[in-house]
Amino acid sequence: MDKETIIAASKKHDIVPGRVYKYGTAGFRMKADLLEGVTFRVGLLAALRSRKLNGQAIGVMITASHNPAVDNGVKIVDPQGDMLEQEWETYATNLVNAPTHEDLVDYFHKLADALKIDLASPGKVIAGRDTRPSGSTLIAALAHSLAATSTTYVDYKILTTPQLHYLTRCINTAGTPGAYGEVSESGYYDKLLQAFSRALRGRKISGGLTVDCANGVGGPKLNELLKRHDSVKTGLKVKVVNDDVLRPEILNLDCGADFVKTRQRAPPNPKPAPGDRWCSLDGDADRLIYYWIDPETGFFMLDGDRIATLAASFIADLARSAGLNGQLRIGVIQTAYANGASTKYIEQHLQLPVVCTPTGVKHLHHAACSFDIGVYFEANGHGTVLFSATAIQTFRTKEPQSPAQKDALDILSALADLINQTVGDAISDMLMVEVILAHKGWTMKDWALTYQDLPNRLVRVEVGNKDLFQTTDAERKLSHPVGCQDEIDKEVKKYTNARSFARASGTENACRVYAEAATRSEADELANKVAVIVRQHGGY
Repeated sequence: MDKETIIAASKKHDIVPGRVYKYGTAGFRMKADLLEGVTFRVGLLAALRSRKLNGQAIGVMITASHNPAVDNGVKIVDPQGDMLEQEWETYATNLVNAPTHEDLVDYFHKLADALKIDLASPGKVIAGRDTRPSGSTLIAALAHSLAATSTTYVDYKILTTPQLHYLTRCINTAGTPGAYGEVSESGYYDKLLQAFSRALRGRKISGGLTVDCANGVGGPKLNELLKRHDSVKTGLKVKVVNDDVLRPEILNLDCGADFVKTRQRAPPNPKPAPGDRWCSLDGDADRLIYYWIDPETGFFMLDGDRIATLAASFIADLARSAGLNGQLRIGVIQTAYANGASTKYIEQHLQLPVVCTPTGVKHLHHAACSFDIGVYFEANGHGTVLFSATAIQTFRTKEPQSPAQKDALDILSALADLINQTVGDAISDMLMVEVILAHKGWTMKDWALTYQDLPNRLVRVEVGNKDLFQTTDAERKLSHPVGCQDEIDKEVKKYTNARSFARASGTENACRVYAEAATRSEADELANKVAVIVRQHGGY
């Protein structure tokens, strides 16, 4: 692989000097005008990754999800549609931070040597982007780096993030017993709709659903799916709103899943009528939040915790009905941000194990893989249900002893096809929720009444040095600064059903303080007291 060719290509896509770039859960994400050189360099890493994995296709997604339109991001998708292997996050960080074009190429070749990668072997990369205007510039930079490394490249143009994950897995499993689906955007819609119909088993969905698409890529893609959908057969009647992708400046503006979750209210436009069923996607359609306006008490949000408990409850019931008691391990994975009432409901009412992991989807996804059926959702609405190969095989091969057992096995098998197995997928998760509500015959109020959330508060605290704050116990306790956790524990003991924790922000020089307690005023008071403790220990 010619060094001069890569250097010449790299010179057309300079990085912005004086910045330190770090590959995180969302890949590299920042203001779009800083990203062109970063994206070029990510292409080099993707070219290496594909060759390291014997020419399997690697995905590159250009998106900044729920961020404003001026931001963008780039991240790598591994062959099975999962996130980049953790060790390679370090390689990505090192490669992107190479100070000169010559240093970049030297590190590229050193990495190839260290990892015993044959640079003469073939490599393949596929890419997609959301609707941000900066995406076309970044895709061009990516294409240049792949051309400079003689890497086969397919641009799937505008996609949701989950669609790019789906396509990556489909390409790498085509022609094998584990083939995931047809390698096309059309194949994605067909797989979801066929599984949706099978999972309903003739039941009809009642009441309309309004979907706020954050003026992002989910709007045109959901509309495309609905064109192919027979609403007479399923009863699903969807009204799509906030789907304007022609005015990029309104992407995620006062709408979308992140707005609903953080503001704890419905988007101002259009305004939901009392009793209507609503949900919001985020800008790249991998997060989902449901909500409704209770005619008596007002806005009520059904976030990732609520979706996880709904899915876990339904799947556990189906497993029992299918006669699979004791055969398959079902578990729920949460983070410290999950509401304590949801954890209690899962453990005591559903009688399922709960595993708590650090924040970040890669941690939840990894923990979910240790179960036959692993349900994971972050409170922000990003999540999915993973079914092991053993579980899927069991659904297909177990001999039913009754019509009820056959029904349950068929629905479980359909759910494994309906729920995106690669990554959280708002459109797929939305169809799952609609299936479950139809089977249970539940209204939004019935779903809301399963348990009562503990009042909680999240506070951002600016600190002198966020790196002073180090956590343990899945980020639920501070190990450093020494003594800080003891002070927090003393405050927590003063309140009923209370807990609180602090963790450093991944992107800002600040800490996030979470507190919950039996009443709203106690949760607010506790959060403010812990914020004072954090500020005192944080060098302010």
